[in-house]
Amino acid sequence: MAKRRRAIRKPVIRELSVESGTRSEGDVRQSETSEMGDDGKNRVGGKLGKEGEKEGAISQQRVGDLRDREEDKDSCHGALIAGVVNEGEAEESWETPKRAHLLKNKQVPRTQSILYPDGTRQGTSYQSFVHVGGTATKSSSTHDSDDTTIRQRSMENHHLLEAAHTAAFKESESLEGKCSKIEGYDFNQGVDYPRLLSSMVATGFQASNLGDAIQVVNEMLDWRLADETIGEDASEEEKVLDFRSSVRCKVFLGFTSNLVSSGVRDTIRYLVEHHMVDVLVTTAGGIEEDLIKCLAPTYKGDFALPGAYLRSKGLNRIGNLLVPNDNYCKFEDWIIPIFDQMLKEQIDNNLLWTPSKLIARLGKEINDKSSFLYWAYKAIINNIPVFCPGITDGSLGDMLYFHSFRNPGLIVDVVQDIRAMNGEAVHASPRKTGIIVLGGGLPKHHICNANMMRNGADYAVFINTAQEFDGSDSGARPDEAVSWGKIRSAAKTVKVHCDATIAFPLLVAETFAKKSVV
Repeated sequence: MAKRRRAIRKPVIRELSVESGTRSEGDVRQSETSEMGDDGKNRVGGKLGKEGEKEGAISQQRVGDLRDREEDKDSCHGALIAGVVNEGEAEESWETPKRAHLLKNKQVPRTQSILYPDGTRQGTSYQSFVHVGGTATKSSSTHDSDDTTIRQRSMENHHLLEAAHTAAFKESESLEGKCSKIEGYDFNQGVDYPRLLSSMVATGFQASNLGDAIQVVNEMLDWRLADETIGEDASEEEKVLDFRSSVRCKVFLGFTSNLVSSGVRDTIRYLVEHHMVDVLVTTAGGIEEDLIKCLAPTYKGDFALPGAYLRSKGLNRIGNLLVPNDNYCKFEDWIIPIFDQMLKEQIDNNLLWTPSKLIARLGKEINDKSSFLYWAYKAIINNIPVFCPGITDGSLGDMLYFHSFRNPGLIVDVVQDIRAMNGEAVHASPRKTGIIVLGGGLPKHHICNANMMRNGADYAVFINTAQEFDGSDSGARPDEAVSWGKIRSAAKTVKVHCDATIAFPLLVAETFAKKSVV
């Protein structure tokens, strides 16, 4: 038998039933129970070993009160420890009533079990901690002997179940008649692209935003002054029905240079050719890319092409587009003589150039029907101004830089252009104004800021993939522009979070092109 290292004072322990088990080489072999009574002796002793053999000795011992007897003699909590060693006798020791240690030659054994009975008159609760190789697992169980407690717990569980059911099946407000139902296009009807595009609004996510954008642009194009009541300050001309029916919304179209590098350039050219928009704003890249494409093509590449490799080949990458550096050499050869002529006219005619006048001149000189600048220049037919406040930011700026050394003196005045640009918005009345912006940055802000001068635009559609969470103007939703007075509070607006090369041609197909406005 195991030797006890210190004497144990006799505790008062009520009748308990405890399980003890052993783990040998990672497997539980046997489990037996021991009942202990007030006499402090084992009524049933168990032996555990590998495969049922008596190779191990089990030793069980009651450990004393968790409370001081002088404090509460009627309340006694006991703790039972059971330890098994496969070879030799088990030795036991304990330090405090709350913790017990099983030692074999002062080393932690393979298996240790500590069971704490928490006795109450309603039942007995057990907690078991098993430590194997430094890893502890815990299990607990409660046995009630009182029928009243069982009924109380049953009622508590019923109330909890009712609360869970109420939370899971919360009554909802009816949306019938308030919102459109989500449903996609039924291809059983055949491939009908107009119907497919019309179905976008009910598809959900950005398809719905695209559908909303189509609706906003159609409202923009359908608006006539005749739709409005005649104001007290209306001129005599504005009171004439025929005149009022001819007054349409003024459309500002802004786009970034990458879209001109892409095939969206041809969509823009279509709109300008047929005078479907009234004012264009783009970057320097948007100007030069339109002109360069008249001199040499842009090619499809791949987003993953290595930059160093492309540089060694003289190829410039724009996303998955490739522009040979020779294209810019051709551009230089074409534009420098034009700058020379503009400088001469400046001197001879005391002419002051502006970015928009320079752009119109380039549209005239390119004389290519694939160019939207060419169609914007056609003053008699279209008279569409093209503004570029960042005229020096790009290859166009490079050409101005080199020309300033070769033949210095050319002046481009941006002040005249800001007056002209803001005037397009300020003097739009009695027309409404609509904004369509592809991408973000300079074109987006320049158009919105001009419309602030008239207390905001009446329609706005933004198409880009930029996010608003870094505070960038590119990613800002239309509602942010409302706070600045750049878009009116009652304006019809939508932002489509989508690559404009996908969304814009589809939008044009269902709006401008379908209406065939000339």
